[in-house]
Amino acid sequence: MTCCEGWTSCNGISLLILLLLGVILNAIPLIVNLVEDQGFQNPISCFEWWFPGIIGAGVMVIPATTMSLAARKRACCNNKVGMFLSSLLNVLTVIGAVYCMLVSIQALEEGPLICNSQSNSTSSCEFSFKNLRDIHPESFNLQWFLNESCTKSTGSNNLTNNKVTASDWRSLNFESTEDKYKTIHFSVFLGLLLVGILELLFGLSQIVIGFLGCLCGVSKRRSRIV
Repeated sequence: MTCCEGWTSCNGISLLILLLLGVILNAIPLIVNLVEDQGFQNPISCFEWWFPGIIGAGVMVIPATTMSLAARKRACCNNKVGMFLSSLLNVLTVIGAVYCMLVSIQALEEGPLICNSQSNSTSSCEFSFKNLRDIHPESFNLQWFLNESCTKSTGSNNLTNNKVTASDWRSLNFESTEDKYKTIHFSVFLGLLLVGILELLFGLSQIVIGFLGCLCGVSKRRSRIV
């Protein structure tokens, strides 16, 4: 087995782990709502319904993962065409990873629905790819998570809520719906952001390795190898 085949095999295992992790993370807020007998009318946020982990970090990664895992058996990746296909399929992985990252960044910027809407229902959700282009780095400060309360207020209370202190970290009450939703939202989409970044790196590396394997060739199958 050449270095190209070995790296492809390791990529397959890594992508499989990240794929499963992305699906699990995306499912967490959906399961929480279902368990709390709220159905799907009052989601924690709109962004889990964009399925960044299930579609972006999950379904779109399956073809490249399958192709890469085949390298362990020295099957379809044991030739130049197979290595070339692994590069092409990882383009889907890169697209899915970027999608997962963009949705996660937008989710971390805006916070859960309880911080942005009094109704906290799907009627407040606007599903449009235009939203992914409206990311403002200057507003990416996680104030909704750091502040003691993220609900909108008026007057002097608003000034108080905008001030972050060390005591805010110790004031999280997990029996509070707001704090629970904030923690779940932050943990899920931070995890999905990391999954997206890692999948992007593995996908780009496999594109390079695949082309190198296509140009330089791979080891030939021997009859003794099963």
